This record gives sequence, structure tokens and C-alpha cells, in this order.
Amino acid sequence: MSNKKVENISAAQQKRLSHIDFRVNYLGSIARHDLIARFGIKEAASTRDIAEYRKLAPGNLYYDNTRKIYTRSDNFKPLFEFSVSQILTALSKGFGEDYLGVQKALITCETPYQLNKPSLEVLSVLSRAIYQNKAVHITYRSIGSGKGTREIVPFALVNNGQRWHVRVFDRKRSIFMDCVITRISDPTIIDSSIEEFETRESDNQWNRIVELEIVAHPRLQNPETIEFDYGMKNKVLNVNIRAAMAGYLLRRWNIDCSDDHRLDSDEIHLWLRNNAALYGVTEGDKVDNALLAPGYNKEK
Repeated sequence: MSNKKVENISAAQQKRLSHIDFRVNYLGSIARHDLIARFGIKEAASTRDIAEYRKLAPGNLYYDNTRKIYTRSDNFKPLFEFSVSQILTALSKGFGEDYLGVQKALITCETPYQLNKPSLEVLSVLSRAIYQNKAVHITYRSIGSGKGTREIVPFALVNNGQRWHVRVFDRKRSIFMDCVITRISDPTIIDSSIEEFETRESDNQWNRIVELEIVAHPRLQNPETIEFDYGMKNKVLNVNIRAAMAGYLLRRWNIDCSDDHRLDSDEIHLWLRNNAALYGVTEGDKVDNALLAPGYNKEK
């Protein structure tokens, strides 16, 4: 939804201005070549668009002479209103960030209701930190330890199918972990060097790919129905997934991960045939969040 300040501007230029607004707020900067690449316009037109944006929102940008780009100011106030779903779609899928107005389905369609929604202000800080490779000071609310402060080095947004997380190196505990975004408040980007051991390249769970062999649950009366339902080939659904995401997938789809497919429920239709992949050969090979999976044996 656009600001009244832009009501008399053409729809085409509104899209370009909203792109500037989005990119500066969630990535931290904009350059003329960004508009040229996104909209196929000439350099002169991109210069006019940025000038028009600065006229409409004079406190939002400042020009960085060293980097030759326009950077987000600390006094930034969005010129356009975006929904949380629009922002997350743009950040995770790379489209829709400059859509104006209310999104409407082409046919009747209902999706599960989202009980918690990330703060756009928090998303703005986290996404800029990821894009610019920066650390962030946050207040975090943990179920186990309650409210506290910590420094994190975020590098990816993660959707587990139910809620949004940010994958980070937690400097307080010296581990890689997922932080629930809706439990974060007061985020501030800090100017500190990022060490190699804090980067995604050092996150074993993030970089390791696990192959899961998912089959119809042996206790089902008509397993061929499930094989058809999930498009299995040779009665198996092969899924390659980051170890850091495996537990989320197994829990979301309620996949029995026990050795002897002992879980018996009307809601369990799938079994992980190669559950040894979750345990690995050594301790370092284990899928850390496999604890979330139905039937996982944490004593194994």
C-alpha cells in the first residue's frame, strides 16, 4: 500500500520508488545500477527516480561517496507499507517486493493461519546484517533461559514450515543455532569484525547434505495410496536436505524415524527407511535437530 505522497505519481514510477524503499530498508543500500538491472531503465531515469525518492523521503538516504551508493540512514521511515508476507516472500524468493496494493487470490484459496508474525523492524535489521555480513546485538527470549542479551552473526533466514528463524553463530554460547525471529527484540547492527569460525562456511550442520529415504509407513493398509500421494518412484521419496533443516522436515511431515517403524497412528503415513543417516558414523556426523523427529532415539 502506497503513501499519499506518491498518489499523483505514475504506477510505473511508484513501483520503482517502492523498490528503492524496500531495498534500502531490508538490504541497506541502493545504487543506480540496481534500478537499471531491475527495471531495464536508462541511467538518467534511475537518477531521477532516486532524486524523486529523496524528495519524498528526505531523511531516508545519504550518499556514500566512497562506495558510490545511497545508504540507509538511522532516521529511515518507510515511504511504503508492506505486509510481513510480502517482505518474507521478497527476501526468501526474490520477487514481489515492489508489489503495490492488496494482494488477491485469482481463485478461492485458504492457507493455514499464521499465529505469530515477525516484526518488520526486526526483519529489517536482520536482513541488512545478512546482506552486509554484519553482527547484531539482540535481546532474546528463550524458553530455557528466559530473557537476555547476546551477539549473533546471522547468515540465513530459515522457514521451518511453522515459523521463521534466522540461522546464526551465537557468540554467547559459541555455537551455530536457529533463533526464532519473533523472540528477538531491540536488534542493533554492530561494527565488529567477523571471524572465519563465525561464518556459514564453518557451520557443519548447514553445509552437510543428508539424503533421506522416505517410504510409505509399513503399518498402512494401502501404502500405494501414499506412494501416489507423494509421487514416489520405486516406492521411495529421496530428499536431499541440509542437516540443519532435516529435523524440521521430519517433524512437519510427521515422519516415523524409529528403527522398527513402531509408531502407530492414523496421522503417521511415512517412515524414514534409512534413519541411520540421522545418527551418522561419528558424533560430528549426527543431525543435531533430529531430536525433533517422531521416533528418534536420543540415547542411540
